Amino acid sequence: MTTAQTRSASAVAAPFFLRGRLYEGQDIAHRSRDLGVAFATPALDLDRAVHPRSEVPPLLDVPLADIIDFLVETGEQLRAPDNPFVADCIDRMSATHPLPRTVLEEQVRHASAYLDARLLRTVVEENFPDPRALDTWVPKEDFTGRKSLVRAFAPRLIHVLPGNSPGVAVKSIAQGALVKAVNLFKMSSSDPFTTVAILRTMADIDPGHPVVASMSAAYWRGGDESVERVLYRPQYFDKIVAWGGGDAINNVVKYLGPGFQLVSFDPKTSISFIGREAFATDDTLERTAELAAADVMVLGQEACVASRFLYVEGDQDDTDRFCARLHAHITAKAASSGDTRPLDMELREQIEALRMLDDEFRVWGRADGTGVVIRSDEPVDFHPINKVANVVRVDSLDDALRGVTVATQTVGFHPSDRMADYRDRLASCGAQRVVRLGEAGSSTIGSPHDAMYPLHRFVHWMVHEDGVR
Repeated sequence: MTTAQTRSASAVAAPFFLRGRLYEGQDIAHRSRDLGVAFATPALDLDRAVHPRSEVPPLLDVPLADIIDFLVETGEQLRAPDNPFVADCIDRMSATHPLPRTVLEEQVRHASAYLDARLLRTVVEENFPDPRALDTWVPKEDFTGRKSLVRAFAPRLIHVLPGNSPGVAVKSIAQGALVKAVNLFKMSSSDPFTTVAILRTMADIDPGHPVVASMSAAYWRGGDESVERVLYRPQYFDKIVAWGGGDAINNVVKYLGPGFQLVSFDPKTSISFIGREAFATDDTLERTAELAAADVMVLGQEACVASRFLYVEGDQDDTDRFCARLHAHITAKAASSGDTRPLDMELREQIEALRMLDDEFRVWGRADGTGVVIRSDEPVDFHPINKVANVVRVDSLDDALRGVTVATQTVGFHPSDRMADYRDRLASCGAQRVVRLGEAGSSTIGSPHDAMYPLHRFVHWMVHEDGVR
């Protein structure tokens, strides 16, 4: 296909940023996955996207403290009301992303809070027993007296970013800088803008900074072999850090082999466990439903931590009372956020079909994007999203364990004094995180993510064996 054939005058322009330089153009036309909106990018210069292994990574000898200072300054500039790159990014992203503009603005603003000095230092300290390994060769000596030196060497990483949250771009750039990596960010079709806006902000602060030189961001269609068969090789990169759905992860897996590894933030579903204590009083029920709605509505239920299936311990009458209150709180949160996107046709049809099965299901709300709650005795066989919650009635929370798998990320739990009784069994079933109900969207700084310490896995651990005893 020629440039003339692919260029679209009406497409939203999405520039690239490769090793410190901005590349603009509308050579290739694409469509966003969620909305089908046209956007256009420059042709991707694959040579420019690769940092040769013959060259030492730009950040290798930059002190970690200096990197953190630069990230903090970037955060301040991202929050500046007159930042032209952020404003332009939100203008363009509003055309391609399913979330409303007001939600996107809040997400970008909130995400910049990750670039905080205390937070970044805590992340490093939790991921590395001895953070000095990021800056230098750390001497070791075993019990036999044999000596060595160890370094967390700067890796070469491809980051496959998700489309559901622009905040992941901020976090991924920061983490890539903290481990001093050479980074190539594959942006999503829903958001081929945020990563470049952040990197342009960095370049505006200091175009010659090694952080800027170590960062690249581009878009290509996932599965495009003309790009991926070239880039997804150990000659150029050590690891691929992949976020996204099953198709995205499966596409990456076929390229893995010796010297080219996967760090996967693969598809996850979060759930809630609600004990019968929720029905002790009307006030307790109201508060529990409010907390549950907060977990359902994280990022408008786009985030992996957002609850989709809520297992409620009680009889049908109590469960229905909970469902009614949960629906009221979801509807209120949807209205206050301004996010009342209509459900897609397939999901609407599935929900409407359940209304006809009164013996097995009960449905609160309309499939119009203002919130739906479905009560059932078994989980529905579709993926609740866009403010759709499936409440599953159980006689005991022990029965709810059957809904926990290795794909379960977060379990919001009520009452909190029963969490300790279940945490080992939840982990055994595959869950990765248990929190108090209502706190799914918050996390302890530096905690494991998806059952791992990511930065520890990103780096290339190198050992210099001295051999002297």
